[in-house]
Amino acid sequence: MKNKNAQVWVETVIYTLIAFALIGAVIAFAKPKIEELQDKTLIDQSSAMLKDINSLISSIRGTSGNQRIVEVSLNGGNLKIDGENDLIIFEIESRAEYSQLGEEIVKENLVILTEKQGRLNKVTLTTDYSENYNITYEGKDQSKLISKAPTPHKVSIENRGFQEDEERTWIDIKVI
Repeated sequence: MKNKNAQVWVETVIYTLIAFALIGAVIAFAKPKIEELQDKTLIDQSSAMLKDINSLISSIRGTSGNQRIVEVSLNGGNLKIDGENDLIIFEIESRAEYSQLGEEIVKENLVILTEKQGRLNKVTLTTDYSENYNITYEGKDQSKLISKAPTPHKVSIENRGFQEDEERTWIDIKVI
């Protein structure tokens, strides 16, 4: 009788270990794929955010003093306002290859670049405003890095008119 009870316990432990091993194998395979899909979704959302900012800048360009406030949600990556080069850049380290490695793709005024960095990829989305606008941060040609946060950042985008020495519209951006 004791041998029969022991055999039941040994079988139970073996079946439990087999079940845990199978669950572990499924998780080891599925988790990177899930993270890759999450990163791709985050990049898609950031691309849409940059397009919204672009359309907002286009909508205020006609009137000096026109200002809009937009909420920028960053659940990952960094948004860089580069006043020196008149660029707005989103960068993220991702498992996903958002575009072909090393090739710049232009999609609706957005330049997309994916570069390999170890096991991850660095995906960069860039909007270049240098032809039509002078982008500044807090009135100066300086850079500002906005990082991910649990709450949205409030960003003010203001048309400051034409600068005397340039034929471009001066757009000033601030994080409120």
